[in-house]
Amino acid sequence: MTQLVDRTITALRSEHDTLADLVRGFTDDQLTLPSGASEWTVAQALSHLGSGAEIGRGPIARAAGETVAAEDNQTIWARWDGSSPRAQAEGFLEHNGRWLETVEAFTPEQRSSLTVDLGFLPEPVPLLTALGMRLNEVANHSWDVRVAFDKNAGVAAGSAEVLVDLLAGPLGFLLGFLAKPAELANPVSVAVPGAGLVIDDAVTVVDHLESPSATFNGPAEAFVRLVSGRLKAPYDKDVTVDGGVTLDELRRVFPGF
Repeated sequence: MTQLVDRTITALRSEHDTLADLVRGFTDDQLTLPSGASEWTVAQALSHLGSGAEIGRGPIARAAGETVAAEDNQTIWARWDGSSPRAQAEGFLEHNGRWLETVEAFTPEQRSSLTVDLGFLPEPVPLLTALGMRLNEVANHSWDVRVAFDKNAGVAAGSAEVLVDLLAGPLGFLLGFLAKPAELANPVSVAVPGAGLVIDDAVTVVDHLESPSATFNGPAEAFVRLVSGRLKAPYDKDVTVDGGVTLDELRRVFPGF
């Protein structure tokens, strides 16, 4: 698990550096363009990531023994929502950078032993779970920003590979929130890059399938976007599904966030 923690932190750093390079060059007009998230502009997608970093750093830092003043989430969101697009972009750079510096400084022992009380789950979770949830947010919302300028953009390949492993492990519980298995009339098992997707009474990602009833033909990043509801036209080029389920049926199972 420690190796997966390290891979997750590495992917988060790569996501930040890639997005930060773009954000520093955005004009005010570019910040107000529609993002890949249908209801948000580019700046609003960055604001979501920035406010999430500001809120999310507290529980992780406290788990490591740092004293962090508490502030109501609603107050934080209101401050971000009331900021200009430029301030939202700059706030993302500041707060996501601070979040990363915090987790990158953890020792190997902390990476393997810390538990984090996120405040909205029934009990504290291993650090890996908290990091994985953040990567899921960052990878998908980074795509929301980048696709506004590159219609062929994908989720970063390194992040996608880590997320598939996480969904087959500590992030599997997220599928209970993201997926609607009742949308399919019959159970299916789908071979996906590096794993398998099983849809019956529930939805699970498994390490391997012996005899899948369907095959997802596309890269891991496309599968990650399927799960997050982002594998839609015109962003589904060259992705197909063969066998006992169609791509449109799978899209209904994963309506997105």
